[in-house]
Amino acid sequence: MKLIFIHGSGGCKESWQFQTEYFIDSEAINLPGHPDGELCSSIAEYAAWVHDYIQSNGYQDVILVGHSLGGGIVLQYALDYPANLAGIITIGSGARLRVHPDALNVVERAIEEPALMEAITGIAYDQVDSSLAELIRQRDVENSPKSFLNDLKACDNFDVMDRLGEISIPLLAIAGDQDVMTPPKYSTFLADNVAGATSVVISGGTHFVYAEKPVAVNQAIDTFINSL
Repeated sequence: MKLIFIHGSGGCKESWQFQTEYFIDSEAINLPGHPDGELCSSIAEYAAWVHDYIQSNGYQDVILVGHSLGGGIVLQYALDYPANLAGIITIGSGARLRVHPDALNVVERAIEEPALMEAITGIAYDQVDSSLAELIRQRDVENSPKSFLNDLKACDNFDVMDRLGEISIPLLAIAGDQDVMTPPKYSTFLADNVAGATSVVISGGTHFVYAEKPVAVNQAIDTFINSL
């Protein structure tokens, strides 16, 4: 099996450090435009790019793990390209990912005023190991507010709530119990509407639960993999 991790809006592969170190031969990828290449304008386009990436590398029995935007990509991939999937895992994500208009407006302003990015991310990484948090912040700057805004708009237009019954791939939905951006009810909804799916809620975790509580998250992923 090949385990592939997909980051969230404006994110980076480096944020999965604690997962790629733990899972031997796993891989975290940068989506196009983060910062190299051209951004995709929709989650469906990102899923198509990931599919091309997997096909070009000849990967089989793939387990896709996605955070937030990445979780949407994982769900879309399962709908559009189920043939080479062994399982899917969403973290802090859901079947619909609406974004408040005020958040979009602030990020749009940050394109002209990059210093606003620090205010936007705020305390998002406060519970993450300090060295990793610093690296993620650095990569946020490199990716630019443009990629963040693009990805948030892609999330805002994403909605597969009515299609979850079409997914037949084993699914694990992970959430932090303190996540206010994509509350645990998003993951519970996935588990309730995809046949055979399960959800795990991590105590003390926020939206970046995989970087904050890596031991608990890795254990949940391990258990899921062993069940396949």
